[in-house]
Amino acid sequence: MSIYTEAEAKAILDKVIALSTADECTATLGGGTSGNIRFALNNVSTSGIVDDVELGVSVAFGKRVGTATINAFDDASLERVVRRAEDLAKLAPENPEFMPAIGKQSYTATSTFSAATAAITPEQRAQVAADSIAPCREAGLVAAGFLEDGQSFTAIANSNGNFAYQTSTSADYTCTVRTEDGRGSGWVGRNVTDIGGLDASRDVGIAIRKARESVDAKALEPGKYTVVLEPHAAAGLISFMMYFFDARQADEGRSFLSKKGGGNKIGEQVYDPQVNIWADPGNADVPVLPWDDEGQPRKRMPVIENGKVANMLYSRYWAQQQGREAVAMPGNLIMSGGTKSTADLVRETERGILVTRTWYIRMVDPQTVLLTGLTRDGTFYIENGQIRYPIKNFRFNESPVIMLNNIDELGKPVRVSGDESNFAMMIPPMRLRDFTFTSLSDAV
Repeated sequence: MSIYTEAEAKAILDKVIALSTADECTATLGGGTSGNIRFALNNVSTSGIVDDVELGVSVAFGKRVGTATINAFDDASLERVVRRAEDLAKLAPENPEFMPAIGKQSYTATSTFSAATAAITPEQRAQVAADSIAPCREAGLVAAGFLEDGQSFTAIANSNGNFAYQTSTSADYTCTVRTEDGRGSGWVGRNVTDIGGLDASRDVGIAIRKARESVDAKALEPGKYTVVLEPHAAAGLISFMMYFFDARQADEGRSFLSKKGGGNKIGEQVYDPQVNIWADPGNADVPVLPWDDEGQPRKRMPVIENGKVANMLYSRYWAQQQGREAVAMPGNLIMSGGTKSTADLVRETERGILVTRTWYIRMVDPQTVLLTGLTRDGTFYIENGQIRYPIKNFRFNESPVIMLNNIDELGKPVRVSGDESNFAMMIPPMRLRDFTFTSLSDAV
């Protein structure tokens, strides 16, 4: 059994807490069922179902901490994992930044569960693959993709009386379509809580169109161009930037948000006034668990407001050192935008480049968040509001900080698929000035 009810999970966690002789004990029980189907060369290649449940136990004697995990839950196994954690704690050096387990908390449940996704069958997964493959085969194109769905539960408890339990579901679908000669490539990705929001027969049409239209790509000279970034293309860069919103990094001078002379840039204008980004666990489009890994309650929190840094992430330790309130690690990020689609932004672009995806993104300079990466799966030249022809892919060197100061217009935010970031994200398509392309790439 991979999904435990709240009562079953609490019974196990209560036993663990009672077994511990340490000064404090924190336990996390989580698991679920994950199904998948993979296809390539217009044929299903693998499929499967994975079930797993794991218990993690962390104990502390003073500032000495030990952690152990196990996936057996009989009384003897629970005793064994608690003693193992305690033995490790007694051997560990003191942690100078140790923070005690949080006290009892109150959480507001979020809509992370869909019965339809939880009930998905192997036949339904096969249908998604068939709906992706059939139109590609008919068009003389080659499809490769992956669908992964899952239902899971998470339960947390500690010796200070805190307890929480919630179930979740998700489905992540990606499909790459290529011409048989490999000269054209298109891609589509979808991430949903409710499988009813996924329609592979409709979505694969996007990848098919781009595969066809990206053949015979022309080379443009590298340089600075107006770009229309589709949401997935923008998400890869923005998610990198968000890792630097840690207050300690900034306060210690290790971040683009470090303030000259010390401190950080909370309250300062860092971006174009059009930029608004926030976290909200209860957002209906990208709901996430209402607590973070430490059990801190998540709440709606502005991160950037009208281009100003509104909040940064204060760990419990750093908040104590700085006399600030600790901030739970967000599970999602939502960026505001307008009402226009990517196509609308293209129609209103005199000259520019449409970017479907960015990938293989790597850090160049953490002080400016200068990133490098490549475009792929459909890059096109825009002229007088129309796609004129495909162009060869570029390597870019660009900072999302600079990028978000060069905004012409933002479109309607959409949920991006899970491979773009560790965050669940709602990101708009965006038209930007002076995006820096540094060299060409022959890859499609």
